[in-house]
Amino acid sequence: MVVPLLKLQDLIEEIRRAKTQAQEREVIQKECAHIRASFRDGDPLQRHRQLAKLLYVHMLGYPAHFGQMECLKLIASPRFTDKRVGYLGAMLLLDERHDAHLLITNSIKNDLSQGIQPVQGLALCTLSTMGSAEMCRDLATEVEKLLLQPSPYVRKKAIPTAVHMIRKVPELSDIFLPPCAKLLHERHHGILLGTITLIMELCERNPAALRHFRKVVPQLVQILRMLVTTGYSTEHSISGVSDPFLQVQILRLLRILGRNHEESSETMNDLLAQVATNTDTSRNAGNAVLFETVLTIMDIRSAAGLRVLAVNILGRFLLNSDKNIRYVALTSLLRLVQSDHNAVQRHRPTVVECLRETDASLSRRALELSLALVNSSNVRAMTQELQAFLESSPLDLRADCASGILLAAERFAPTKRWHIDTILHVLITAGAHVRDDAVANLTQLIGGAQELHAYSVCRLYSALAEDISQQPLVQVAAWCIGEYGDLLLEGSCEEVEPLQVEEEEVLALLEKVLQSQMSLPATRGYALTALMKLSTRLRGDNNRIRQVVSIYGSCLDVELQQRAVEYNTLFRKYDHMRAAILEKMPLVERGGPQVDEEAKESKEAVQVSKAAAPVPTEPQASKLLDLLDLLDDTPEDAQHPPPLDPSPGGTLVHLLDLPCALPPPAPIPNLKVFEREGVQLNLSFTRPPGSPALLLVTVTTTNSSEGDVTHFICQAAVPKSFQLQLQAPSGNTVPAWGGLPITQLFRILNPNKAPLRLKLRLTYNHLGQSVQEIFEVNNLPVETWQ
Repeated sequence: MVVPLLKLQDLIEEIRRAKTQAQEREVIQKECAHIRASFRDGDPLQRHRQLAKLLYVHMLGYPAHFGQMECLKLIASPRFTDKRVGYLGAMLLLDERHDAHLLITNSIKNDLSQGIQPVQGLALCTLSTMGSAEMCRDLATEVEKLLLQPSPYVRKKAIPTAVHMIRKVPELSDIFLPPCAKLLHERHHGILLGTITLIMELCERNPAALRHFRKVVPQLVQILRMLVTTGYSTEHSISGVSDPFLQVQILRLLRILGRNHEESSETMNDLLAQVATNTDTSRNAGNAVLFETVLTIMDIRSAAGLRVLAVNILGRFLLNSDKNIRYVALTSLLRLVQSDHNAVQRHRPTVVECLRETDASLSRRALELSLALVNSSNVRAMTQELQAFLESSPLDLRADCASGILLAAERFAPTKRWHIDTILHVLITAGAHVRDDAVANLTQLIGGAQELHAYSVCRLYSALAEDISQQPLVQVAAWCIGEYGDLLLEGSCEEVEPLQVEEEEVLALLEKVLQSQMSLPATRGYALTALMKLSTRLRGDNNRIRQVVSIYGSCLDVELQQRAVEYNTLFRKYDHMRAAILEKMPLVERGGPQVDEEAKESKEAVQVSKAAAPVPTEPQASKLLDLLDLLDDTPEDAQHPPPLDPSPGGTLVHLLDLPCALPPPAPIPNLKVFEREGVQLNLSFTRPPGSPALLLVTVTTTNSSEGDVTHFICQAAVPKSFQLQLQAPSGNTVPAWGGLPITQLFRILNPNKAPLRLKLRLTYNHLGQSVQEIFEVNNLPVETWQ
């Protein structure tokens, strides 16, 4: 009994009637069996119908590879109905991974040379979809001829095919240079749009083509001017803008041609000003043209006034009700803030208003731009706005906002007191979200400002009395109370409200910190040390402090227990030395990059002068004695000791009764393992003398670009025969323009002395993009593992 074959429409209806996936699979399996049987019978009249059903099955996600050869048979058929389904099947079922796609090269070549426009269109569409590099090389000449065919239909199909060929085989670009110059004279907008796209591909992949097409910049300017000045056209106008797609594409090509070229940029300056001032911004099509105009102005060597106009356009975008347009404006202004800082500064109030947006992506972009706008002249006002935003910001933005405020305060602080107040406000508002180095920076800042010791300890004591949940704040307050508790009890600070603080209140507050469940082990360590230091600064009895310290001598936390035991020993055995050991920390001067650079230069100069000085010849024993001259401050006219007897009994080695020391190992060279857009990762290596199997790797991340690197995370992996321990990094933000780098220590134990291989994974945000890089480091110096 012959089963009647289903039509495509009947198959679709039957599949849709299936109530479960099992029923659907049953219908498709049964129909695929019928399709296979029909292919084996070889009925030419039914082949295209069966393949059409198979293509529908393929679109549903079921295997249809057995129809590949039927596609080739239909393409070779002289009937148009067969060719249409055959080419469609080739585009869906064939690609470069299947060798069968090479079998249709001759069929496509014959169809391209037939002169039948619908067949040529089918062949060109297939070639532009799945043409491999070999097919492109074989058929490039035929496509070049079709680019100049009189039929607009064929030319529209041939241009995307040429674009595909250039992407697959860039060396074919020379073939398509002459036709492009002729196609620019077309009046058909579809052909003109395709030609612009083809020229862009040629310019991006071939420097010679870029120089060639810079000659047609006046022609492109004329085409765009006609589009801008032409009236309404029902065929091409969209929302009152004449063919915005063609305008955008021309602007993109002008951006490529004018980049780093003075003459081309000057030719298009007047036109860009005309487009920027005459485009209607009430509709989205006009905004798209304006945005491309702004990008073109910023990429070429445009006049200063034109750049200001572009920034003002972006400022108007910030006032638009469409959130997408505001996001685009914030992203573009963030790119321009380094090159056109003053022009972007004019829109600072509008940018600050965007901080209050409910959309998370908009507020994040506004925060990044606001932080980039901070400078020495507006640091007070901008910090005040950012602090207000920090109080109400979402949790996922608090870390970025707090880190940005701390960095801005460190770079542009007008006074030390303002700097301290700013950091305190951040710690009080979002202490749990600050960077890891915030505590160390603030303690160093307070320690170096002697005139602000009393003010700082009063402010921190008041903040600690109100809230002990913010751990960084508690740590700084405990440190400050321990160092300057005597100033707190004196109440000598006139710049804050007078505080009448008793000794018992201070001790009770520190005990509260020690007993709180919210306190981290590190925080308890700060509080315990503060109590110990107060034992030398308070006038009363120290019995209460001794009792508290003795309690923590049996604490489960090893670090806290060790501190308590050492402090108890100090009370019992070395009480006479306690005051000297626990005296105030000396004043610390914060060294900036300039100070470090000067110290480095002076050190190098000393080394050069020492190397240039003549070295007198001395006996070996005298040289050994000079090794012990650590102070190196002996006057020149001082008498040197007489040379020792070079006999074995008189050598320094015998005097010290020590074996002859080996020379120190040669330093391991540093290694640069990563560099992208100004972000650089360097590895430095150290082998501790007493542990030959241990390698210390210091990872230093620097940033010489114009944008900060945020949320930086470096992860590492080693082979199983190694042991790897990652220490906490110094931070997660690398400021722009060579700011303070991030350092992280890797401890690698290599007991088998096997060759070392590292696999690193970097994740960070940079220039508005999220970056993730995974790579292996196989070129480590031999000294790291031998």
